[in-house]
Amino acid sequence: MDTSKHLSRSQDLSGKVTRLLQKRVKIANEQFSERAQKAFSGALAGPAASPPNPWDLAALWYQYSVDFAQRSVLFWDTLRQRGNNYLERVQQGLPPVLHFEYQMVLDGRALERPVNYALVRILPPPGVTIDPGKRPYMIIDPRAGHGPGIGGFKDDSQAGVAMREGHPVYFVIFFTDPEPGQTMLDVCAAERSFVQKVRALHPDSPKPAIVGNCQGGWAAMMLASAEAGETGPVVINGAPMSYWGGALTEGEGDNPMRYAGGMLGGSWLASFTADLGNGKFDGAHLVKNFEDLNPANTFWDKYYHVFANADTEPPRFLDFERWWGGYYLMNREEIEWIVGNLFVGNKLWSGDVKTAVRGADVFDLRQIRAPIILFASMGDNITPPQQAFNWVADVYGSTDEIKARGQVIVGLLHQNVGHLGIFVSGKVAKKEHAQIIEVMKSIELLPPGLYGMHITERRTGGKAQYEVDFHEVRLEDIMKRLNRLERADEKPFEAVAAVSQLAQRAYEMFGQPLVQAMSNDFTAKLAREFHPLRLQRWAFSDLNPWLAWLGPAAQQVKAQRQALPAEHPMRRAEAMESELISASLDYYRGLRDAVTEAAFFLTYGNLYSFYLADGAKPQISSIVDPRELPFVKDALASIDKGGYPEAFARVAFLVTRKGDVPLSRLEAKQEMMKDYKEFMPPVALDQWRRVRGEQELIASYEPEQAIATLPALLPQREDRERLLSLLDRLADDVRVRHEGLTADQRSAVERVRGVLGKKPSTRRAH
Repeated sequence: MDTSKHLSRSQDLSGKVTRLLQKRVKIANEQFSERAQKAFSGALAGPAASPPNPWDLAALWYQYSVDFAQRSVLFWDTLRQRGNNYLERVQQGLPPVLHFEYQMVLDGRALERPVNYALVRILPPPGVTIDPGKRPYMIIDPRAGHGPGIGGFKDDSQAGVAMREGHPVYFVIFFTDPEPGQTMLDVCAAERSFVQKVRALHPDSPKPAIVGNCQGGWAAMMLASAEAGETGPVVINGAPMSYWGGALTEGEGDNPMRYAGGMLGGSWLASFTADLGNGKFDGAHLVKNFEDLNPANTFWDKYYHVFANADTEPPRFLDFERWWGGYYLMNREEIEWIVGNLFVGNKLWSGDVKTAVRGADVFDLRQIRAPIILFASMGDNITPPQQAFNWVADVYGSTDEIKARGQVIVGLLHQNVGHLGIFVSGKVAKKEHAQIIEVMKSIELLPPGLYGMHITERRTGGKAQYEVDFHEVRLEDIMKRLNRLERADEKPFEAVAAVSQLAQRAYEMFGQPLVQAMSNDFTAKLAREFHPLRLQRWAFSDLNPWLAWLGPAAQQVKAQRQALPAEHPMRRAEAMESELISASLDYYRGLRDAVTEAAFFLTYGNLYSFYLADGAKPQISSIVDPRELPFVKDALASIDKGGYPEAFARVAFLVTRKGDVPLSRLEAKQEMMKDYKEFMPPVALDQWRRVRGEQELIASYEPEQAIATLPALLPQREDRERLLSLLDRLADDVRVRHEGLTADQRSAVERVRGVLGKKPSTRRAH
């Protein structure tokens, strides 16, 4: 061990962390000062301009006192109703919060390996007609503490917009208690059965699209890799696939959730908590972690919003709390698998996660044959874009490998919506989710590669209309834009994983036997009932005899309500005080997150530097000539091998217009594929994308040889004539003439004609 070198690294790391901490603290101070000044100036602007006289001031205080007292009664009665709703839902077994009626299709509890999951069919609301021949959608919600249903929470939701387009919609729900011995591999097997059931119900439809929300995203990806060839496109929304990723910018802060595993000591705490629950992990702990991220909203903002709008806000608040206040359980084996393989281990993309699928040892995301759509948001501090996108570079390595494997990956990035807004927001549902559904068939026709999906909103007659286009990007460029430090900030997480394994083994040897011996069903249930999130609900309900007066009092207040407008001077002063409290809590959060971040990197950065850095695998240097990449070499080695499908794909790439791909061009492409069906190679879409990707590599790296070897691919005269006839008919097609041919396209067409034994055409391009 070179002590001087390690000490030098530690000193350098400490300096960087100190500067980053100072920057974070400075930003927190500036933001607090700005909010405080804005709150003061807004509240004092009116009174300073025309101060009230003493008599008017007394009248204002009296009016405000009445309004304040009445709103207080309505506010506390809203919390009482929340408690009653919670108790009612618990008695019902915490059913899904789906806005729509549904029918049971397949109950996972009756499978050979029973799980607490089920497949249900969403019934369309009145006025909506479903076409059984259209592509079915299967939505998987996250099992992250809450119950299922957020993807169909209201009319304007993923389920709602899909049904309005006529698609059959299926939902994967789950029940409160897991089945005895249930594991995550059992869950994956059940979801494979669900896909097979959906395909059996719609044998003549396109393969079902799989939609995964948040942690349902990695479940959807596991399902698609295990059931390769059986699923349609996979849409993952706000899904953490690369758990070590984060922003680490010098701006407004990092993503504190990614440090939780390290600051809590790794996976042993999940095992300890599950052992206290007599083998069951309480999902309320996950929800509590989520709430702790934003103390201002958790402890003040959401409640003050109800208090300030006590006449109108309670229904919306109570509706959301139906979902937010339902807590589900996991088996110890499930939470240990999730934390060890995903939260701390970050193993899903690496191919180290074992599967129970016959013929496959591990989940290999490269086996997914259907297009993948990634939807993330810059405003998401739970799943930042780095966690949603970085896995693509880990799995594929380069743009050329994506093409060689025939994969289509489409990224859609929102600029500001938060994590929950990705699934809950009606605006997001009507724009992003609706457009994803509308262009799904077009996405399947994209050539292999990585694309950015752009949605442009235009207002016509007061109604929003959307235009979609796809811009091809290079993976290498995207990774540079997303990861300012080239992912060097992920290295300390390797130390977290090592410490976690050590702590887990220590707990299993010394702590677990004692904890399990002390736990039983009674103590586990008692601990769950007195969890702070449950306690605040049932304690403030009709179970509490001290609140018997609250319901009648609220009715009296509603009958004699004397509401004040928000512009009232006292209401403005109240809003100022609320803003100061909120700003103070946000200031605390900023300082807390800054200190947590600094402590994380000082602790685990030094551990990595001292114990892991010297033994780390050297960074693979970028290959100057991409032709040396294995998949490129394989493609070029087959330049003169193949048949009509390979020749068709090669020519298609050579004569295709390069650049952005507007939706209108893809729609025209669909029409032309129908019109020229007799010329199309008889191969499945996923196989066609692989062929298309390989031929694109060949034509890109060896354009001259790509054309010269076309005769070797088409030794039969009828195949050559078939392809040349297609070129002739396309030249006369009004749709091609309308768009026009570039000089490069005309040159490519003529060269193809020449090598296939036909003189260059004298037909002039229009």
